[in-house]
This record gives sequence, structure tokens and C-alpha cells, in this order.
Amino acid sequence: DLSEQDRTALVNIHNRIQTFAQAQRTSITDMEVNVPGGKAGHTVSPCTAAGCYAPGGRYPLPSSVLMTAITARAAGVDTVVLATPRPAPITLAAAHLAGADYLLCVGGAQAIATMAYGMDYSSVKIPKCDVIVGPGNQWVTAAKSIVQGYCGIDMLAGPSEVLVICDETASSKVVAADLIAQAEHDVVARAILVTTSQQLEQEVNTEVIEQLSKLPEPNQSTARAAMKQSFSVLCGTLDECVQISDTIAPEHLEIHTANAWKIGQQCRHYGGLFVGSGAAEVLGDYGAGPNHTLPTGGTGRYTGGLSVFDFLRIRTYLRMEDTEELSSKECQDMVQDTITMARLEGLEGHARAAEQRLRK
Repeated sequence: DLSEQDRTALVNIHNRIQTFAQAQRTSITDMEVNVPGGKAGHTVSPCTAAGCYAPGGRYPLPSSVLMTAITARAAGVDTVVLATPRPAPITLAAAHLAGADYLLCVGGAQAIATMAYGMDYSSVKIPKCDVIVGPGNQWVTAAKSIVQGYCGIDMLAGPSEVLVICDETASSKVVAADLIAQAEHDVVARAILVTTSQQLEQEVNTEVIEQLSKLPEPNQSTARAAMKQSFSVLCGTLDECVQISDTIAPEHLEIHTANAWKIGQQCRHYGGLFVGSGAAEVLGDYGAGPNHTLPTGGTGRYTGGLSVFDFLRIRTYLRMEDTEELSSKECQDMVQDTITMARLEGLEGHARAAEQRLRK
């Protein structure tokens, strides 16, 4: 049973995630343009079935249930299969609220295999999923890498990370708290401070030590282990801070500086951007709106976080049916260009197929 406070929080978070995902969906639509001899365009349509993985080993993560399943539903996916090991009551409530059709109480590679290949055993039938999304441990990531190609995946997630760019205007207490919040995720998480202020760097280090000592177990031990591969960088200018951040391409990038939005716009490579001291990364974790499933390990250089677009197919078409348009000079010029290019590439069959469209 959930308390009224838990229920209210879950519903509020669901609504914020859904609002953002639905806005993403409406931002891209079908389109059509004129081409010589007819029309060309694209359609936007969802996959039929999506598999959503939510970790549940170290802590229950109902937020990952909401982030994945709600986004799939907003994209218009017909069937949502959710897998999570040992689901807690709050996780079950999140699955119900997000509208999951199936709940697999299993984790690891077994869950990924079931969603990728489906299951038809006795009275239980789980459909094959067209795409599988969601973070997980190394076994989940390895399994996703194996099924990639047989079905789609969102990304191969690695250890979680945060990088905070700050100057002398930042609050050492707030920055330290945000670094620790990331470190408690996992013993292999990374918390990185990049600053122009040596004094702030020292103050943050002192705050981290003090705040860590007051963190309960097992969170404290986890965060302490993560801090062993975390570090700070002292820079001469904010431009240098931005360059270092872009080199790392962190999963989460926080900006705690004067003119924070301007600095944030200069950054090019990251998973999610959190601008201003009020934009805590933890607010993104728990449903301010944007998705918290983000690229790690520098992959933000070429991809973004989970969104409705991971569940959508943008498919193009070419319509050329009108006899009069097919005979137009523009269309015949296009046919002739095709013939020329085909023969330049040595594909005579292509050229002859195009010649069948020439009008004498």
C-alpha cells in the first residue's frame, strides 16, 4: 500500500513526464513536398511493440519505469512490455500508471532476451519488441548489444556521471550535494567539478567530506567508492571549462555560473543540460519533464537521451502517378540525370530501368 503522499508524487511526476513527451511527439509531423513528376514526403509512425527495462537491483527505480513506459505511450506504441527485477509496490504502481501491458518480474540478460525474442509458453505470450530501451547493469548492456540489429535499442548505457561547471558565484553546499547525489548511484559513477575558482574548489571538497559523513548507509559507502574515480579541474577561464566539458561529453551537465544560460549555450556535447543553481540534476531524475535516460561515456557527442523519437519511424515515400506530370520537362530531366548517374556507377540495370520512364 502507498501513502497519499507517495501516490500524489507519482501522479504529479507522471503528468510532467507525459506533458513533455507529448510536446516532443507533436513537434514532428508528416510532410509532403512537390518533386518533378509528383510528390515526395515522409510519414511518422510508432513501432508496434516496445520493451522497457527498469533496474531494480541496488534500489527500486519507479522513475525509470515512468521515463520509459510513458514515453513509449506518448509516441503511440501499441504494446508496452516492462521488465524489472523484484518490483517494489511503488514500482508496480508506476507500471500501472504508465500503462504497461505486460510486467516481467525478471532482470538482467534474461529480461532483454524475453523482450527481444518474445515468449510463448503455456498461457503466457509475450510479443517480440521492435525496440528495447532503458538503463541497466553490465549484463543488461551486454545483452542489448547482442540483440541490437534484431531489434532496435536506445543506447548502450555505462556508469552514470555528472559534470558541474561553476565560478565564484556558485554555492559550495549546493554543488557538493549535487556531486554526492550522482555518486550514490553506483560505485563506478563519476562526479566531476570544473571551476575557475580555487577557493570554491577547496570549499566544495570540504563540503563533500562533511556531507558524505552524514549520508546514511549503504548510500555513504557507495558514494565514497564513486568519489575515488571522481575529480576536479581548475581552469583559467570559463571557455576552458567548456572545452573540458565538451571533451568529456558528460551524461549530466550542470552550469552554476553568472550568465549561466550563455555558458550553457556554448557547450556542445552532453546528455542533459541543467542551467542555473535551481536546475538540479535530481529534478531531472525525478520528472521535471525531460527524460533521465541519457547517453554516458562520451556518447553525447553523437546521440541524445531517450525520447519519443526512439519509438518512431520516419519513412519516406515517392508518388508519381499523373501521366501529364511524368511527361513534364522537369521530370524527364530527372530521369535522364538518373540514367547518367547509373552508368557512371556501372549499374546498367539501373539505367535501363530509368529508361523505361522516358517519354518519347
